[in-house]
Amino acid sequence: MKHLQICIAVFLVLSLCACATTRRSADIDVPTRAKLAQISVNAQGNNFHYWNQTAPSFQKLTAYVKEVTDPANPHFIPVEDRIAVFDLDGTLICETTPSYFEWMLYLERALNDPTYKPTPKEKEYARMVKAGIYHIGIPNPVAGTGLESSPNGTGLTAPKSLPKDLSREEARAQEAVFAGMSVADYDAYVKRFMQTPAEGMTNLLRGDSFYLPMVEVLSFLSANRFKLFIVSGSDRQTVRILVDGALPVDSDNIIGTDVREFASHQGTTDGLIYRYSGEDVILRGEFIEKNLQMNKVSSIVREIGKQPVLAFGNSSGDYSMFSYTVTNNRHKALAFAILCDDTERELGNPGKAGKVRAACEANGWIPISMKNDFRLIYGRNVTRADK
Repeated sequence: MKHLQICIAVFLVLSLCACATTRRSADIDVPTRAKLAQISVNAQGNNFHYWNQTAPSFQKLTAYVKEVTDPANPHFIPVEDRIAVFDLDGTLICETTPSYFEWMLYLERALNDPTYKPTPKEKEYARMVKAGIYHIGIPNPVAGTGLESSPNGTGLTAPKSLPKDLSREEARAQEAVFAGMSVADYDAYVKRFMQTPAEGMTNLLRGDSFYLPMVEVLSFLSANRFKLFIVSGSDRQTVRILVDGALPVDSDNIIGTDVREFASHQGTTDGLIYRYSGEDVILRGEFIEKNLQMNKVSSIVREIGKQPVLAFGNSSGDYSMFSYTVTNNRHKALAFAILCDDTERELGNPGKAGKVRAACEANGWIPISMKNDFRLIYGRNVTRADK
């Protein structure tokens, strides 16, 4: 009997070691878009690699999917109603290097691009946004731009505060500096910026900074025949470029902030009158509306036409989407919120994470702790630059 017990113990130890070795061998050292695209989780969900599988969030998600895809279960959801919506920044991709991808793209265009000549007002606004992101002062501010008129003791002038309606104003400014650029040229511009380093992290490019565990979630849901949508506050075209070739989300399932597009020879002619010609190319125009808060719900109703059964987000900009998903839904529905609480492996924000967790507790949403629930975030060789 004793010999049998020893054999069993040895077998268990070897099995655990084998599992650990398998997990390590599946780890990504440094993410690339090709590696992200290869991440695959089967419908049974028994080959996740990047999650702490004892985490309550993981167990609730996998149990839910098993339940609603079982035809014998009373909570079964037909394939045509399996709709899952995801925010982008802070939910699928890093948003703290040191800010949203599209905000950093805007600063690059407005302040660093020698081929673009911003107006004095555009440049000053961009300087203010940069100051707010980097917490720095601004030399020689222009009067009437919301900046202090006296130095802050460092010889620089600090912004009084960023505008209360920064989301809309930043979007308007961000779209303005690219107005008149062709769709093809904008694609190329975004792709070049995707190759820049993710500030504050090592061995990570901006365009590769997707969360590995969330890429697994997308793959798992896709394997279970969920239709995946990204519903982002970022520019729709930007999101399409970021996602293409990395995530299993179709480009026509991308919803975001939009601009008006027009033909290069259209001028001021009304679109009901102008006829597109063979000499035209499509140009980017002015900002329409920011896809945040209730606007996310409106866009889901308009573009999907069905109530989602799963929603994933990370901030107050997603709360309306969460509420819409779980309220008066004829199917069992869940909302998950990613908490940016990891300050060791990632550029987390515990204050924001605490507020989102409190909102989850108050509303019955499910928190996902990056610190505790994600076994690996970006790759084994990706670290904070200050660590």
